[in-house]
Amino acid sequence: MNERINSDMYDLILRNGTVVDGLRTDRHVADIAIAGGRIVDVGRIDDSARREIELDGLVVSPGFVDVHTHYDAQLFWDPLARPSVLHGVTTVIGGNCGFALAPLEPRNVEYIKSMMSRVEAIPISALEEGVTWDWEGFAEMIGRYEGTLGPNAGFLAGHSTIRRSVLGEDATRREATEDEVARMCAVLTRCLSEGALGFSTSLHPAHSDAFGDPVPSRFASRSELLALAGCVKPSAATTVQLVPEQPARFSSDEVELLIDLSLTSDRPVNWNLLKVTSADPEGPEIQMSASTRALDRGARVHPLVLTQSIRPYFSFLNGFVIDALPGWASVLRLPIAERIAALADRDTVQMLRAGAAKVAGRPEMATIGIIAEWERVEIVETFSAANAGFAGRTVGDLARERRADPLDVLLDVVRADELRTVLTPPALEDDDESCRRRAEVWKDPRVVVGGSDAGAHVEMMCGATYTTKMLGQGVRTAGLIGLEEAVHQLTEIPARLYGLKDRGRVAPGWWADLVVFDPDTVGPEEVQVRHDFPGAAAHLSAGSKGVERVFVNGVEVAEAGEYTSDRPGKVLRSGPDTERVSVSGS
Repeated sequence: MNERINSDMYDLILRNGTVVDGLRTDRHVADIAIAGGRIVDVGRIDDSARREIELDGLVVSPGFVDVHTHYDAQLFWDPLARPSVLHGVTTVIGGNCGFALAPLEPRNVEYIKSMMSRVEAIPISALEEGVTWDWEGFAEMIGRYEGTLGPNAGFLAGHSTIRRSVLGEDATRREATEDEVARMCAVLTRCLSEGALGFSTSLHPAHSDAFGDPVPSRFASRSELLALAGCVKPSAATTVQLVPEQPARFSSDEVELLIDLSLTSDRPVNWNLLKVTSADPEGPEIQMSASTRALDRGARVHPLVLTQSIRPYFSFLNGFVIDALPGWASVLRLPIAERIAALADRDTVQMLRAGAAKVAGRPEMATIGIIAEWERVEIVETFSAANAGFAGRTVGDLARERRADPLDVLLDVVRADELRTVLTPPALEDDDESCRRRAEVWKDPRVVVGGSDAGAHVEMMCGATYTTKMLGQGVRTAGLIGLEEAVHQLTEIPARLYGLKDRGRVAPGWWADLVVFDPDTVGPEEVQVRHDFPGAAAHLSAGSKGVERVFVNGVEVAEAGEYTSDRPGKVLRSGPDTERVSVSGS
């Protein structure tokens, strides 16, 4: 690519790019003129600009929109939202799953901080050293990001945070009274008026706080959930987001709740995460049928689906994921010394074994059903001399050598490492049939591609690569989806779901959030452990291949895999930065 500097009416012209506009329009070669952060013209442009870049046929698409992140805290110490920007993401949405950083009364700071560390697995050292925690209202919190961001960022109002604000310690003890629900509604209404893009909540059994209690939103009654959803209806907010209790197999009550949340809020409801694997061929359609039933009732319900298999890393030290195994939470929440002793106690181990057996090998139990097949779990990293040489081997390998039970062998290993052993289940979703099924789901109009969880579970996984994974494997190497369709799913679909004004397309008048990439080389790099969070906390990250340039509001934030020094991202607020999204059409 060549670049030259001129001086004329445009700030920037991208020359001779292959434009994929986000609308499934056939790709075509064109110039793109940009001024004031917006696209002014697309076509053959004879005028000059202050800066011109020759793209030599590289693809230019809208910037990718990631609607499910937990970058709320990370953006304070990392305003570039690493590594998402390197994968072409120009807009991130935080505040998902009911976990937001505002409202934040001084009495609740430690609880919210510890909840984010526990349930979203963000290192506590990073939260303590990288975030000031000195705001109160939602407007004050999002105002802190102004002028600092690489990508655009919008935020949802989180149920657990609001519930803790109103009920204090009782938020994790009981249902709310009518008066307390009314007070929560008042807090939510204020958050929405101050720019929250919507309301988020969680009922998932794996979501527990630092004290081992279910997070506040899990104590909500159905009437509380619907009352809060009703606050969204008269506002400018555009969505309701939910983590269901059983994302692998809905009960009829859960389906009715999803539908009623949509009808009550008059907004689409999105939930995460739809798992697609050849081991459970019927599961996706069973879950997506909730969306069909919603449409029949005049509602909209959309599952989020990833473009890749995520192999979560887990340990008996943080306990996340495995504490969802039946009966395991009480043991994994013991102090470390007591936990190690409990894992050597015959009666306790038998209880754990019985709980895991209830879900082992059951595809409808998603990740925990896979993890509980202990012989298939891989040892990623060990720390004691007794465990030297075990990395890269499966528990089953060791169990066969020792002629012992796999769970007993695993517990011997983790006790020797003082619970620090890093483990991962098998990647059951990377076989050809799973990839083929996943690609069919991407194109289903009931589904939205996303759900990266970027910014959360940073020592367990790196979901931020889903965009380049779709373009690299889904389009380039496997040919499972066309380029125009893939870009449509990564841009226009999520942007319209959240009503993001003038974002998600390459078109005159729209914001110049753009990605320039080489379709012949695009893809993610290998995931690596980094230690550059505050407090030298570890996290998983991955660069990209073939993503040549990323522009946010017409300003370049990444070039050839490196970040620039510019921070053009905007805080997106409901109302000024969104268009109304209504399921009723009113």
